Amino acid sequence: MKKEWKYLLETPYHLEEEDVEWVQNTIQDMTVKEKAAQLFIVMNDKKEEDKVKEFLQDYPVGGIRYRNMEKEDVMLQNQMFQKYSKIPPFIAANCECGPNEVYKGAPFIATEAELGAAGKSSWANQAGAASGEICREVGVNWTFSPIVDVYLNGKNTIVNSRSYGDDPDQILELSKAYIQGVHEHPVLCCAKHFPGDGVDDRDQHLVMSVNDQSCEEWDQTNGKVYQELIDEGLETIMAGHIALPSYCKKLNPKLTDADILPATLSKELLQGLLRKKMGFKGLIVTDASHMGGLYGTMPRQELVPRVIEAGCDMFLFAHDMEEDLNYMIQGIEKGIITEERLQSALEHILGMKAHLGLHKKQGHSRDTASEQVSRQYAQIEEEIADGAVTLVKDVKNYIPVNPKESPKVRLYFLTNAPETRLQKGNPVKEMVVEELERAGFQVDVNESLYEMEEKEVSPGNIPKIMKKPSIREFRESYDVVFIVVYMHGYSKENSVRVKYSFEHSNEIPWFNCEVPTIGISLNFTNHLYDLPMLKTYINAYAPTRACIRAAIEKAAGKSEFKGKHNDTVWCGRWDTKV
Repeated sequence: MKKEWKYLLETPYHLEEEDVEWVQNTIQDMTVKEKAAQLFIVMNDKKEEDKVKEFLQDYPVGGIRYRNMEKEDVMLQNQMFQKYSKIPPFIAANCECGPNEVYKGAPFIATEAELGAAGKSSWANQAGAASGEICREVGVNWTFSPIVDVYLNGKNTIVNSRSYGDDPDQILELSKAYIQGVHEHPVLCCAKHFPGDGVDDRDQHLVMSVNDQSCEEWDQTNGKVYQELIDEGLETIMAGHIALPSYCKKLNPKLTDADILPATLSKELLQGLLRKKMGFKGLIVTDASHMGGLYGTMPRQELVPRVIEAGCDMFLFAHDMEEDLNYMIQGIEKGIITEERLQSALEHILGMKAHLGLHKKQGHSRDTASEQVSRQYAQIEEEIADGAVTLVKDVKNYIPVNPKESPKVRLYFLTNAPETRLQKGNPVKEMVVEELERAGFQVDVNESLYEMEEKEVSPGNIPKIMKKPSIREFRESYDVVFIVVYMHGYSKENSVRVKYSFEHSNEIPWFNCEVPTIGISLNFTNHLYDLPMLKTYINAYAPTRACIRAAIEKAAGKSEFKGKHNDTVWCGRWDTKV
């Protein structure tokens, strides 16, 4: 065995010599096309066996990710990808909130912000264990989680509810527990988004975002998290389309601002900081290559091979598979990707596959999870929601509101506009109404312009959404107002803000000083930035029945608030606190 292969016997690979020989021999037997294709993880939409077989013959890729599908379809597809791959592939899923994205109907456990508010590592561990179990059930062997971004900018909505919070020590505690849970099953974890999102308030899906921390600040926050996870054996890291100018310039003083590139293209960050300074020996994968933060850097023909040459080992997704594969092959043939760098990337890829034992059990998947297990995870979801829902603000002591003494509720539900004309109704709003009524309230629901237009497109809808009753009438009609906010999504705008369905809408809290008003967020934690006038505000962290029920029951005084918030909820403003 060559000396340079010895690291595959060590953390995080822990291979036996026979496994290293498989890695060596496999790489030696690969054609240039096979080597180039092995660098890709692609998004799969093929279910028919003949199409899967044909695709893998044309493009012998290193891994796949797929869109949320029925459980049976996922299992069959993954079995086919193992069956027809010459080298067993990675099969990846996003398990940021538990295994809910592995297949339709899989359990949702909790958002990372919810786990951060609850603050119990045992719950993070259970979220990881659920993810690992459900992944292995259908043949998934890699989860692109946990997210370990240190959330420092209260105006950022890209990672907001997807981050454990602003405390590096708590992030380490929860991410370690999550990883330990996943590792109860032979599934890889991937910490993301190196070098750290949550500092800029812009979305790397749309633009290269910038982590503008100093080297010292980074070492104490994001760097601290990554270093400790690396030291504990972290297998894979996802590089974001996020720049870190301070370290780039420290490691290469000749760089100007115009030379700064995102981590995915930065030798300084990948090879200088992550590999050399921090000692990471595992696999580096890019974040999605169709994101604006990468597209905006250079022509795709250049960036495809340069991502690998910079230090990434795998390239996530393709703009056009035939075109991108040709770009990668050309990059190899022209020497943009050096022989040494290509060899290293393939060693990391195959070494991690051997770490999973994929070379010994190709085609392996199993179906062992039962309805009983799913019920167990549903119970965990409820327990976490009870421990996480947070009373951020109650300066006028509106909480608790007793439904027997104050039964008459007016509900304003603020959410995004429908994305297509096919979108009818709002199941989250329906759950809110059901849970308010379940708690004993009499609910009168305000209609948004979207809902009016869904029923009937009419010029009369605009004056209707702007119309407000007299103050006297409103105060006589309602004891309390609930304004429930479910703004969601990213990759459409850089920061998702509270929006009303029309200008001068009756949804704007004109009633806040007239009737006790309680705000509840079902997603982002930073809505006080747009709703500072609210005197009572609750963060519920997720649009699930468990979180909605917990928030309403706690508002009604049926159970205590247990969750903790951090200072990012104030968005750096004094007026959000009063």
